[in-house]
Amino acid sequence: MEKTTSPSGFKKGLTSYGDVGFSAFLRKAFIKGAGYSDDALSRPVIGIINTGSGYNPCHGNSADLIIAVKRGIQLAGGLPIDFPTISIHESFSHPTSMFLRNLMAMDTEEMIRAQPMDAVVLIGGCDKTVPAQLMGAASAGVPAVQLVTGSMLTGAHRGQRVGACSDCRRFWGNFRAGEIDETEINRVNDQLVASVGTCSVMGTASTMACVAEALGIMVPGGASPPAVTADRMRIAEKTGAVAVAMIAQKLTPEKILTPKAFENALRVLLAIGGSTNGIIHLTAIAGRLGIAIDLEAFDRIGRETPVLVDLKPSGQSYMEDFHHAGGLAAVLRELRPMLHLDALTVTGRTLGEELDAASPAFPQEIVRNRTKPVYAEGGIAVLRGNLAPGGAIIKQSAASKHLLEHEGRAVVFANAEDLARRIDDPALKVAADDILVLQGIGPIGAPGMPEAGYIPIPKQLARQGVKDMVRISDGRMSGTATGTIVLHVTPESAIGGPLALVRTGDRIRLSVASRSISLLVSDAELAARAAKVKRTPAKTAERGYLKLFLENVTQADEGCDFGFLRAAKMTAVAPAQNKSTSKPKKRR
Repeated sequence: MEKTTSPSGFKKGLTSYGDVGFSAFLRKAFIKGAGYSDDALSRPVIGIINTGSGYNPCHGNSADLIIAVKRGIQLAGGLPIDFPTISIHESFSHPTSMFLRNLMAMDTEEMIRAQPMDAVVLIGGCDKTVPAQLMGAASAGVPAVQLVTGSMLTGAHRGQRVGACSDCRRFWGNFRAGEIDETEINRVNDQLVASVGTCSVMGTASTMACVAEALGIMVPGGASPPAVTADRMRIAEKTGAVAVAMIAQKLTPEKILTPKAFENALRVLLAIGGSTNGIIHLTAIAGRLGIAIDLEAFDRIGRETPVLVDLKPSGQSYMEDFHHAGGLAAVLRELRPMLHLDALTVTGRTLGEELDAASPAFPQEIVRNRTKPVYAEGGIAVLRGNLAPGGAIIKQSAASKHLLEHEGRAVVFANAEDLARRIDDPALKVAADDILVLQGIGPIGAPGMPEAGYIPIPKQLARQGVKDMVRISDGRMSGTATGTIVLHVTPESAIGGPLALVRTGDRIRLSVASRSISLLVSDAELAARAAKVKRTPAKTAERGYLKLFLENVTQADEGCDFGFLRAAKMTAVAPAQNKSTSKPKKRR
């Protein structure tokens, strides 16, 4: 019996008119209106997602990247077709970019499904765009390869090198403290973003670029080239060629995004001092494929995986320096004994084979040897306790050492509006050893889990020279931020989590060494408070995307995805439980 083959190219996913022949005829007629020949239309079709937008300077080089990707596709014998999707920029998204990530993921998935393409190149960059694209592509199941826009160049202020956005926060903190005036802060503002591209430090965008390469869903070497360089254009051309090659190999996302790949990515997240947002995004991507991220196992591998990359905010350098130091290959080389080298990549080769083929190591100071790390443990630690029974996280590599073990008096803010109203009030009773607590900024409470977890130091303390305090919330913070900040407290206060029961004057104890965050209030008192709390329904909306979001978003420990978009059942776990990936020592 003759085998039937699935339709490909322009015959894939025909619009239904009840007549297949007519559907193909009509589609061909319309696309020929754009000047395509029969020869062109006989080639494998590679979709290219265009996220260029005047509101998105992080994607300001998208048009150039598309030209280079198309060149790579055509040289490899494919037909490139670019198409638009939603574009999200961190600073131009109300109420928060996280609120829109799932919408972009849905847009990405459905446009891949709806339009004929044999493979797709995902062009993203700004914080939420790469995870949104990988979430959508994982669900759509078409061979996919990620291309990032790349980091911006650094600028200079009074001879001092500066870059967004760790330096944005540093200079703004100086301005709030009265250490620089309005004239100087305006001059700094001109220099912090020297070109188009994503943040020049190890913020969320750079983190997700490195994580995508570690997952194997990006061309090796694709994470680090800056946006406005020839290296970035060459990676784009190569990405186009790889997309064509993936078709014959049937390299769909589920063959690459395996539990082993996610464990490799989590190792890299820890070793680069990556953004705390990386945990949420990896959890969401994995959840689309039925893979659960185990926070306890993640913390376990964190204790044996040091921070190796000297980039802000955990170090002092910038993404340009990281690229010049060899990029992610230099990190993977140091982590090699801890990695699953048999994990497949978009090239059709394994991670181990790609490392064997990578350029040799050379002396440099940006990517450290494991014996001389930037920080002895992974950048992120997982906390639990009566304040966060579902878990919370802290970026310990960007925190103040003297605050990692700390007990203090809580100063509580009910929500972001309450924080904005009172944080700089001279009448606010607050001391440097107090703990700032912000409620109501979780996935539902905000909504959209904004990066308000980076609570500003009260102006009265900032002007006394206080640079850091312990801060706790059910929200997120930017990957570019520093400070002793506990985030993603789960369950969130808006749905009755223990964080909602904290009152100003309570004592809280943070112990990163013991991985605990404790509200020092008796169970009886907490029960009494809970009984008195007026049970009001969570936020609601009458219509639109806000209604969809509020009724379906999951908590941080499930990636803040929509429940109906996750796999129906979790069939695997990453990292592997009770098992180290480090190679066992040989017996003598």
